[in-house]
Amino acid sequence: MVLRVEKGPDNVPFVQLGECQLRLDLEDLNETFKERAKNELRETPEVVENALREFREYISKEPGLHLPLDDVNFLLKFLRPFKFYPDSAFRVLKKFYKFKLKHPKYGVNVTPNSVRHVFDNEVFVFLPTRTPSGSRIMIVNAGTKWNPKDVSVADMFRAVMVAIEIAMLEPKTQVAGVHVILNMEGFSLNHVYQFSPTVAKLMVDWVQECAPVRLKGIHIINQSIFFNMVYAIFKPFIGEKLKKRLFFHGSNKEILCKHISADALPKNLGGSGVVPEYPGKLLSEMLFFYEELFERFNSYRYIKEN
Repeated sequence: MVLRVEKGPDNVPFVQLGECQLRLDLEDLNETFKERAKNELRETPEVVENALREFREYISKEPGLHLPLDDVNFLLKFLRPFKFYPDSAFRVLKKFYKFKLKHPKYGVNVTPNSVRHVFDNEVFVFLPTRTPSGSRIMIVNAGTKWNPKDVSVADMFRAVMVAIEIAMLEPKTQVAGVHVILNMEGFSLNHVYQFSPTVAKLMVDWVQECAPVRLKGIHIINQSIFFNMVYAIFKPFIGEKLKKRLFFHGSNKEILCKHISADALPKNLGGSGVVPEYPGKLLSEMLFFYEELFERFNSYRYIKEN
């Protein structure tokens, strides 16, 4: 079977991987997820209406911030992760866009095509499966697949930003969140040299303070002494909330499966799921269909810092 990017009747691109399908889940929430959003996120018509009104007021009063106030889907992707508390969502939204203003090297013109080589090299991979609770599963191959000569730390960081933007697009992921598997197999001293305390702090601060996503867990596997060296650089900047979401599994894939589900993981990660591997270039090709959307996202910004 030749793997290729196709388009369904809904015009959404996908890759058929045996019984699995790699695609973005852009549909509205089904009844099961609506009930879950109601129970977990307070998502009722009245709460949503009030939150949207207050959120728009906050944004409209913020000097220099230009966002599409009439785009309900855009506003919801910030409100859902913060359980429709507009003040909490607004605090993170400001940090999200101020980061782009303060750090243009990392935050400006971030699109799938700008980091296509990261996905091509399979440094960053999306699984076509989800956890039983519906969480999106992402894999960062930070060792064997990562050649710093081809993919810089800045490229890695920007790819993470693209991935989070993608997760934010999916209503299901807005509710169920994301699990990240950080595969350190092949991580070497050369990789350690790519990180400085300044870069480490920047990356951790963005994950902790700026990313509007329900981060369910970061699962570190196959770590070695070299990982311990780079973790020592990152550790001083990691807050208590993020620490609770870090899980160090080493080579114990059974525990990884207990956290995520064996059915959702491929055999090379200890799972029992029939999850075929696919060339990274297919993910790049699929995400390229959203390039224009990302270009529009890049027009949303602070004109100047207030």
